[in-house]
Amino acid sequence: MSIVRAADAPRFELDGSQFTVFAGPSHGSRQVCAWRLTVAAGHESMPHSIDRDEVFMVLSGRLRVTPGGEVLGAGDSVVVPAGEPIAAHNPGAEPAEVYVTVPAGFTAYRADGSVFGTPPWAL
Repeated sequence: MSIVRAADAPRFELDGSQFTVFAGPSHGSRQVCAWRLTVAAGHESMPHSIDRDEVFMVLSGRLRVTPGGEVLGAGDSVVVPAGEPIAAHNPGAEPAEVYVTVPAGFTAYRADGSVFGTPPWAL
């Protein structure tokens, strides 16, 4: 069993968003990655896709997963199928806190199709 204490959880920043690691291959989980994504008010992440299904559950604030997504609030979730282009946008006035899970070993791609790889919060 692997425990990640909140105070010691690894944190990463990319494109104005913060990723706080709960689980992944470097943190005791060979099959599942999980992190808290904090999206600043008014911010939108870079468009991308990944080669595995990804699940977003809003803990607080508001989040729109685009293209074509509705605004989600606390307790709402969305499953993004593998390969579908996405960007996470916070249309609210407060930060959005989102729990994200994805199978370990995924590869991320930029909007132009070039390989981003596996981000450090999922290793």
